Amino acid sequence: MDVAGAAPSQSGPQSSPQQTSAGLRTLVRQAALKRGPGMDRASALTDSLLDDRYEVGKRLGEGGMSYVYLAKDVTTGETVAIKVLTPKLKEDKSSVERLRREAGLAMRLDHPNVCRILRLGETEDGLIYLVMPYLAGELLSDREVRQGGLALDLGVPLLVQMCKGLQHAHDLQIIHRDLKPENVMLVPDEKGPGGVRAVIMDFGLAKERRQEPEVAKLTATGIVLGTPEFMSPEQIRGKPLDPRSDVYALAILAFEMFTGQLPFQGRNAQEMMIARLKGKPKMLREIKEDMPIRLESVLAKAMSLEPGDRYPTMNAFAEALVGAEESGVFAKLFRK
Repeated sequence: MDVAGAAPSQSGPQSSPQQTSAGLRTLVRQAALKRGPGMDRASALTDSLLDDRYEVGKRLGEGGMSYVYLAKDVTTGETVAIKVLTPKLKEDKSSVERLRREAGLAMRLDHPNVCRILRLGETEDGLIYLVMPYLAGELLSDREVRQGGLALDLGVPLLVQMCKGLQHAHDLQIIHRDLKPENVMLVPDEKGPGGVRAVIMDFGLAKERRQEPEVAKLTATGIVLGTPEFMSPEQIRGKPLDPRSDVYALAILAFEMFTGQLPFQGRNAQEMMIARLKGKPKMLREIKEDMPIRLESVLAKAMSLEPGDRYPTMNAFAEALVGAEESGVFAKLFRK
């Protein structure tokens, strides 16, 4: 769980049958937050001055390759989030290159529905870090745990926003590769649906579609990266990815967002991955009968086993989502 530019989780461990999958992942994230700091400097930066520029505050989270802190940029007064590479992985040249690549990709992104990377830095003693805007808000996963499935009049516009942000990334030849509710922040926005705006975070697994040979070696075919519950079949198989892989993952995210459950069932992540390779997801209305038939069809198409049977772009997926609401009240949101 890499919390990129995110506010700390505020939800408790409570869950309900409608919140099972998101709630379990939230408990895992909270367990990571409760772990005490290790002996290395990267895990104990609270109340320190990083690189003579950033006043580091509390730790917001940690993941497989980084710690994330709240901080203040003393040169600008701006509140930021800082992701620091763990020393153990810092010794791995491929991990360092992966982080540098993440920064290089994300610095090119400039869209209201995508979290930017402001700076890549390295201290004199070798700590490598990324600086991002601090997003005050709530993770989509925490919203799901707190209130269960989202209503159509909130969920559909938020999905359209996510499509817009991802289309921007795809236009730059960047595939996210790790879409999940934990990587979507709902930030306050008076003009947004329900007073919020969806921001996609953590392009740490992002991959350029047109890679230089050196970069291709770091994410070679057969190396599977991502979150198992949301991986496309081709990602599970270690095949080359294109925007349709993100379409698939966003459809699974949408299914869970509306129902509180995942469309593929299994006793563990491995069984759910196998189920996806068989291509038989649950239908939306099996879980929630009041969902529009058209929305069920849209999500089913987006979760097709073969990439060629899905929507070819995020724009096409967004247009289908807009049309899935019978009143058409969301159409002008997408045309803005």
